[in-house]
Amino acid sequence: MPVHLNHTIVHARDPQASAQLLCELLALGPPVRFGPFHGVELDNGVTLDYMHVDTPIDRQHYAFIVSEDEFDQILGRIRERGMPYWADPGHHESARINHADGGRGVYWSDPDGHNLEIITRPYGSGG
Repeated sequence: MPVHLNHTIVHARDPQASAQLLCELLALGPPVRFGPFHGVELDNGVTLDYMHVDTPIDRQHYAFIVSEDEFDQILGRIRERGMPYWADPGHHESARINHADGGRGVYWSDPDGHNLEIITRPYGSGG
C-alpha cells in the first residue's frame, strides 16, 4: 500500500474562524466538524484539522499548489480583504509575489500566525 498523508492538526485560538477563512480564500467547501476538529478537506483528500488550544501556538507553514487561474482568484480574495501578503517566507517583500521556478507564489499569515502559501509550480520543478 502506498503511503499518503491523511491529515494534520493545526492549532488555533478560534479553529472555526481559521478553518472558515482558509475555505473562503481557497474556494473550498465549508469546514466539517468532527469531534474537537474543524476539518478543511483539500482536493487531494488531505485534511487540515483545526483544533482549539489555549497554550502558545508554534507557527507552522502550509503550502498549496494551485492553477494559474486559482492563484489569481485567491490573491484577489486576499487583496479584497486587505490582508498583507509577501513574496517570501520571511515576510520581507511586502505586497509582492515571487516567480520561482517559472511559476508564481505568495505568502500570507492566518489569524494565529501560521505561514500560508500558494504556488503554481512545485519548487525545484523549473529546471
